[in-house]
Amino acid sequence: MLTIERDLQRFKDVVRGRVRRDLRRWMGQSELFGRKGDEVISIPIPEIDLPRLRTGKDEGQGVGQGEGEAGQAAQPSDGSAGGTGAGGEGAEHMLEVDLSVDELAEILGEELQLPRIEPRVGGDVQSIRQRYTSISRRGPESLRHGRRTFREALKRQVASGNYDPQRPAILPIRDDRRYRAALDEPLPEARAAVIYLMDVSGSMGSEQKAIVRNEVFWIDAWLSRTYKGLQTRFVIHDATAREVDRDTFFRTREAGGTVISTAYQLLADIVARDYPPDAWNVYAFHFSDGDNLGQKDNELSVGMLRALLPSLNQFAYAQTESAYGSGRLFQVLAEAFPGEVKVVLSRIKDRDGVLDSIRVLLGGKPSQAVAATASPAGSRTR
Repeated sequence: MLTIERDLQRFKDVVRGRVRRDLRRWMGQSELFGRKGDEVISIPIPEIDLPRLRTGKDEGQGVGQGEGEAGQAAQPSDGSAGGTGAGGEGAEHMLEVDLSVDELAEILGEELQLPRIEPRVGGDVQSIRQRYTSISRRGPESLRHGRRTFREALKRQVASGNYDPQRPAILPIRDDRRYRAALDEPLPEARAAVIYLMDVSGSMGSEQKAIVRNEVFWIDAWLSRTYKGLQTRFVIHDATAREVDRDTFFRTREAGGTVISTAYQLLADIVARDYPPDAWNVYAFHFSDGDNLGQKDNELSVGMLRALLPSLNQFAYAQTESAYGSGRLFQVLAEAFPGEVKVVLSRIKDRDGVLDSIRVLLGGKPSQAVAATASPAGSRTR
């Protein structure tokens, strides 16, 4: 049994290594959303050939044996891959491996060396937990403490001289009864909320929206693993902003103009109404192509964000490249918040840049002109 478990663990390690090696490629594929079931995702990976030893008789047919002279070219046999007939070469076989979202998030965290996000100082709230660690003379019969009741009856009978060692009958009376009692115990509890904002205006094409959804999917997977009971909210915006559910966020195809300040105003309203800073750790992630109504709204957006920062643990902005957007907002935020530890910025050139952008956003670097661009084909992420 131990051998089987060891072999199974070795196989899981091989699978995790394959997934990690191709992590950049998987993170750019939107079809993973469709594969997400009950917290399990099926990922196709190349068939894994495990080495095997096979016994048999030595009949002179091994490598370097048989007819022929040294240096003579080997001739393909009939039906081999060297033939010219249809279907002469076999295809790479794929198998699907089920990995939980938590396992994928763990692989992501290990590959990017992501730190565990720390709760804000003083941001913990006290919840009350009742623990039955005390004894009382009053209580419901369901909580009667049998051993303590017997002990009190024994003490009473011994003290009164009614205890007979020859006939040790212990008869508890009402005053002997003891009951388990609950004490209130303050329990620190860190509560976290993440609010995702996505630009769905006309300048954000289907490719840009797909990139954003890929990044949100992976960020949400990692944060959900870090914070149990994490609350997530979703906001989409063009010329106006509105809160939507998760399914709408990942499927909407809206278009229109862009007024960034409407999204920041809605973000401020949500935080003020539902997430007081003394009780919640709030993280906001905004994704856009940087196009906006004009410089006046850029300045208005900066002012709103400046007023909102004290209520946030972090504000992260990731900007996708678009042929239709000006991309001005990234530079506006970089100039408005130089070195601000709560503001983190990244650029996403294409789908291959999702992995690097997540490293920037979750790595907690201060605001700077960070570009999450595509890496050369086949390169490792670290």
